Amino acid sequence: MTSPPEGARHGGLSFERRLLIWALLTGLPGTALALVLLWTGDFDVRLRWTGTILLLLLWTALAVRLRERVIRPVQTLSNMMSALLEGDYSIRTRDTRPEDALGLAFREINALGQTLREQRLGALDASALLRKVMEEIDAAVFVFDHEGRLRLVNRAGERMLGRPSERLLGLTAHDLALDGALGTDGPQTVDALFPGRAGRWEARSTQFRQGGLPHRLLMMTDLSRALREEERMAWQRLVRVLGHEINNSLTPIMSIAGSLRDRVKREERSADLEADLDRGLEVIVGRTEALRRFMSAHARLARLPSPRLQPLDVETWIRRVVALETRQPVEVVPGPSIALQADGDQLDQVLINLVRNAVEAAAETSGGVRVGWKRDGSVVSVRVEDDGPGLPLSANLFVPFFTTKPNGTGIGLVLSRQIAEAHGGSLSLEGREGGGSVAVLRLPIEGA
Repeated sequence: MTSPPEGARHGGLSFERRLLIWALLTGLPGTALALVLLWTGDFDVRLRWTGTILLLLLWTALAVRLRERVIRPVQTLSNMMSALLEGDYSIRTRDTRPEDALGLAFREINALGQTLREQRLGALDASALLRKVMEEIDAAVFVFDHEGRLRLVNRAGERMLGRPSERLLGLTAHDLALDGALGTDGPQTVDALFPGRAGRWEARSTQFRQGGLPHRLLMMTDLSRALREEERMAWQRLVRVLGHEINNSLTPIMSIAGSLRDRVKREERSADLEADLDRGLEVIVGRTEALRRFMSAHARLARLPSPRLQPLDVETWIRRVVALETRQPVEVVPGPSIALQADGDQLDQVLINLVRNAVEAAAETSGGVRVGWKRDGSVVSVRVEDDGPGLPLSANLFVPFFTTKPNGTGIGLVLSRQIAEAHGGSLSLEGREGGGSVAVLRLPIEGA
C-alpha cells in the first residue's frame, strides 16, 4: 500500500505555509488577549485602533521571523545535500554549538562531505593507478558489456589487434575474432593469428557485474615469445658448448693436417702415394675449415647485438634490398610512405633472407616474387610473396638448424625472427591460396 503524496495529506499546503500558519496560531492567544484588554479598557478610540494595528503587525512580523529562522537552516541543509549529490564536496557550514541539535546536524553533514571527498580522491587515485597498470602490463586486456560489445581495451590489446581503441570500441567479440577465447571460464591455451601479432596465447576469461549488468573480462597473454626466448637461450647454451668443444678439436686437426701435408711434399715418395696422401689431407683441411665456418655462422644466434635504432624509410629500405637480388626480377608493390625507428643493417639481413628464400622457391615453378607493404594501425606489414610450390608440411621452420635445403644451415629464418622480435615485431610464414607462400614481417611504427 502506497502512502498519499505529501501535498495531498496536508491539503496541498507547502511546508513553508504550514509553518507560517502554525507560527500565527502560536501567537494568536496572546494577541487575542491583548486586543480584549485593549478594547475593554478605558482607552481612547484612536489609541485602541493604533494599538490594534501595532499588535497585528507585531504578531505577523514575529510569525514571519519565526518561519524564516526555521526555513533558512533547512534550506542550507538541502543545498549542502544537493551539492554532495552533484559531487561538490567543498561547501561547508560555519561552526555552531555542538550541544545544539541544529549544530549537531551541520557538524554531521560537514563530516559526511569530508568523508565523501576523501573517498572520491581515493577512488580517483585508484582509478588512475589501475589505468596506468593496464597500460603498462604486457597482457592484452578486454572488457565486454552485457551486449557482448567491447567497452575497454589497453595498449597491449591495441597492439595485438593492430588498431587503435577508437576503431575497436563497440565491436563484438566475433568481429574481433575473440569469441572463442571469451566463451569459457578459466585459463586456456589457443593458437591464433591477429593483425598485430600471431602465436600461442593464454586466454583467461571471467565474469563480473557493473551497474547490475553482467560484463566479461578477457586477458590474453602471449606465450609464444616467452617460449621462443627459452628455446633460443637453450640453443645458445648448446651452440656455445658445441663451439668450444669442436673448436678445441679442430685446431689440432688443422695443425696436424697442415704439418703432414708439408712433410709429404718434402719427403721423397712414389708419385701415386704422394698424390693420394695430398688429396686426403686436402680433404681433411677443407672439411675442417668448412666445419669451422659452419660453427661460426651458427654462433651468430648467440651473439646478435641489440638493435641500434635510427630513422628508416620503408620504401627506400625495401627497394635497396630488392636491388641486391640479381637472379630474377622482384616486383615491388608500392605502399604508403612510412618511417620507422629501426636498425637498418639488421632489417636488411631479414629482408635479404626472405627475398632469397622466395626467389629460390619461385625458381622451382618459374613463378614470380613480389614485395609490398601496408599500414595496419600502429604496425607496418611487409609481405614477401612467391609463386613457388608452397610451404613444406613441417612445424620446424623456425627451429634452429632445421632446413629443407640440401646446402642450408637452418639459421636464416630463426635469425630473421629473432631480429624482428628484438624490434618489437613478429615474423610469420603462411601459405597462399592457389599455391605459393608469403612471409609477413610486422614492425611497430614509432609514435603511431
